[in-house]
Amino acid sequence: MGRPWRVTLGVERFPALTPTLPPATHTNSYALGEREVLLIEPATPFDDERRAWLAWARSLSSRGRHPIGIVLTHHHVDHVGGAWFFANELRLPLLAHRETAARLAGEARVDRHIEDGERIVLDGPHPMPLRVLHTPGHAPGHVCLFDEDTGTAVVGDMVASEGTILIEPVDGDMIEYLAQLDRLAGLSAAVALPAHGDPIDEPTTLFRRYIAHRLAREAKVVAAFASMPAEGANLDALLPVAYADTPPLLWPLARMSLEAHLVKLEREGRVLRTGDGGYRLAAG
Repeated sequence: MGRPWRVTLGVERFPALTPTLPPATHTNSYALGEREVLLIEPATPFDDERRAWLAWARSLSSRGRHPIGIVLTHHHVDHVGGAWFFANELRLPLLAHRETAARLAGEARVDRHIEDGERIVLDGPHPMPLRVLHTPGHAPGHVCLFDEDTGTAVVGDMVASEGTILIEPVDGDMIEYLAQLDRLAGLSAAVALPAHGDPIDEPTTLFRRYIAHRLAREAKVVAAFASMPAEGANLDALLPVAYADTPPLLWPLARMSLEAHLVKLEREGRVLRTGDGGYRLAAG
């Protein structure tokens, strides 16, 4: 694998092996900025990959590019596996949303909290103005970065061009996730840089497609109740009906997504919990 890959002026991509969700195998790190540089996604926990990542980060200075910080898009293990290691080796501060920092307490020290709407301008021949977007839904502290001049959006795990994005009921929030996808679609970004897979050239179309896909799945979840007892059904009963088009091998992941959909429907008053931990459709 030839690394790094130049994406555009002032942007490089470095995919590193991580314990991520198959079929993806790597998490993309990015170097943003022509002179001052932010490194995004210090992801890999593996020694050989860490050595390659460090060599890449240290080589930037020979090209007049100087890292000033490391940004965590969120706290999941395939995004922060090298966070504290790289911060120590490069003597750089870690930047993350406060929700991410709280979930990493005791594992990695976040030096600076970044917040929604904050603007970070990276100095260089062409200064890079980055707007921080707090985009919860996949994870409570998830952030994206948007280059207001070029329309480039670093989107973490909001979408992917390889593999899938899991919304589960502990860290995830389906209502927030769909709302933040809609917000990203409203940016009219020129290109999106995901954590998994290649750059996305028509990101608005993909954001809208993700919304449509989740709503189509939600409709299948609601429709599944038609074949269930009137008193309701549990996840195990709903799963093979709502995800009949999904290989059984993937049902353990689908089960988490199903529960996230049901939590959304419950909050919207469209389903009710039953006394035995199941769900039933609300009247009307």
